[in-house]
Amino acid sequence: MPREGRFFELFDAHAVQVVEGARALKSLMEALGNDPERVKAMSEAVSVAETRADRITRDTVALLHTTFITPLDRDEIHDLINGMDDILDLIQDAAHAIKLYDVTRGTPEGRQLCDLILACTERVKTAVALIDDAEAMAAMRKTCEEIDALESEADRVMRNAIGRLFRDEQDMRELFRLKSVYELLEGITDRCEDVAKRLESIALENS
Repeated sequence: MPREGRFFELFDAHAVQVVEGARALKSLMEALGNDPERVKAMSEAVSVAETRADRITRDTVALLHTTFITPLDRDEIHDLINGMDDILDLIQDAAHAIKLYDVTRGTPEGRQLCDLILACTERVKTAVALIDDAEAMAAMRKTCEEIDALESEADRVMRNAIGRLFRDEQDMRELFRLKSVYELLEGITDRCEDVAKRLESIALENS
């Protein structure tokens, strides 16, 4: 059985797809209400990123079962790749919800949440790239702290957005649609924070 394997390469490749999915979701949200064709194209782009990431996750798990000595604890590898996969799954859920609920207009809060999602995923990508650098554990922890701060900001934006819906939105169906989408969007940042915690644990174990 081989030693080590190309786990770090697979982590990096998956993180790229997470960012691509977040970028497509942001573009989708910005196109709502003014560019239906772009909304459709970006929804498909999210699905493409999710499919590619699923393939990388399967390759990682398969490699885990055929590698004798791994660079990280086996549970750490499994939890990290699946944690990143959870981010993209929820990005896809949000894109599907926008279509399913027939959300036809973007909102400032929705766009702000998508900006925060993209910032979170970019930092996940940055932190993941540092896993194999023993000298970069402090930088990884700092990046994880930034993810935590972004998640807190997303939580604040979501609470304010839902509060405004209940104050100002007269159409109960629209209130339900947007509330559900806001909660999904904020949940994506929660999944990013989960990955950050896993990365911090890896940093502590290997520092």
